Amino acid sequence: DLMATMKDKFMEGLAKSNTAPNVAADLWKLNEAAADYSFNKSHAACYGLISYRTAYLKANYPAEYMAAVISSVMNTKDKVPFFVNRCAEMNIDVLPPDVNVSDHSFVVADNAIRFGLDAVKNVGHAAVDAILRAREDGEISSIYDFCERVDSRAVNKRAIECLIKCGALDSTGATRKGMLEALPAAQASGQKAQEDAQLGQGSIFDFGDLGGGEGGGGPAQVQARPPISAAEFDRAELLAMEKETLGTYLSSHPLTEVGPALRARVDCSLSALDGRQDGSWVTVGGIVVECKKIRTKSGSQMMFATLDDVEGQVEMLVFKADEAESAQVIAPDAIVIVRGRVDHKDRGETKLVVQDAQRFEPDAAEVERAAKNPPPGSSGGAGGMSGGVPGGPFQFNLPVAKVADPAVLEELRALFEDHKGESDVHLVVQTSNGPKTIVFGDKYKVQPSPNLRYEIGQLLGADALAA
Repeated sequence: DLMATMKDKFMEGLAKSNTAPNVAADLWKLNEAAADYSFNKSHAACYGLISYRTAYLKANYPAEYMAAVISSVMNTKDKVPFFVNRCAEMNIDVLPPDVNVSDHSFVVADNAIRFGLDAVKNVGHAAVDAILRAREDGEISSIYDFCERVDSRAVNKRAIECLIKCGALDSTGATRKGMLEALPAAQASGQKAQEDAQLGQGSIFDFGDLGGGEGGGGPAQVQARPPISAAEFDRAELLAMEKETLGTYLSSHPLTEVGPALRARVDCSLSALDGRQDGSWVTVGGIVVECKKIRTKSGSQMMFATLDDVEGQVEMLVFKADEAESAQVIAPDAIVIVRGRVDHKDRGETKLVVQDAQRFEPDAAEVERAAKNPPPGSSGGAGGMSGGVPGGPFQFNLPVAKVADPAVLEELRALFEDHKGESDVHLVVQTSNGPKTIVFGDKYKVQPSPNLRYEIGQLLGADALAA
């Protein structure tokens, strides 16, 4: 009761700070929900102070703040890509890992964030320590130099392969394909050099009076190194290797170019699926990064696939995959639009049971149109998918029987009030003579968003938002 008296003042304050009306309404709803378990003042004061400090740091030191946030979730598979994408929305560059400048965690360098070596797949803390010790004697200049100077007991072949694949040795000037081809020879050379050093032995060329050179063994060792090929993988292969080793596409993303066009065709981003009600229907899109089929006890096939949209990932299930057309569409590296049912039942994990799928292959005109008119609420990156058609009305269906239901219409009015914006609302009524479109007046204009689509779906059913 006491809190209810504060609503007007709260909304006035948000209006003065130019907060969008729908955001203000959502914030107040969160406050009302929090009142159900409200805690004492001493506890609230601590949380208030932490919230203020956090907001201050994010506002005034955004790169340092995000570097700290990402470093805190390096061991959580799905969180690093999520926060790397947030950096893109904040115009903060995330630079690839580099054996010559990276540290264990994510660090700030020239207002950008440098990827932490600890976050590279198969590269452990001890391996990073060995790399940091080696570069104290100077910059690592080549894959041969790396293998000779970095303790081979701490950094195995798989770790070096991952460092090459993610671009951490690009600063040596060699191609990733060339370094991977040269790796066996580089490791053999490095292991021999380290064994000789441990035994106190050296080449006769280490002594100037015998080798005729300046000593140090440099020229002789360089001559013994096979050249590194200048050949390189194509762009798609390079991106795939980044995704494999970093958990995210860093230098670019297959969805970058088509992202706005894809957002215009879906209900929500994959990261929003956790908040969707169990059993609700959604339309999502992304790139398929993993795919496999198994034979069930009944003898039919079942497909498991992972869909990625930069913001997040979800495991998709296709039953009777040997018969389902969607199983032919869903394949590794395919960009797809999928309609399915949200499933939260398996140990709290979110999955998507696929009903149908189609390849997303927009023409140049659609990509250009979406880029010029991104969906409302879009950040312009590959993620952040939002409901609504670029520059168009917010449209949904309503069975004719519900048009005469005052309770339904009142609920709709309340929703529009909570999501005020600039888009017209078009209501398509299914009648016996075919669909009829009702255009709501200017006072009911809305800001299309995944949240609005979700609430419409909850009120009227998933079919209300069917394309």
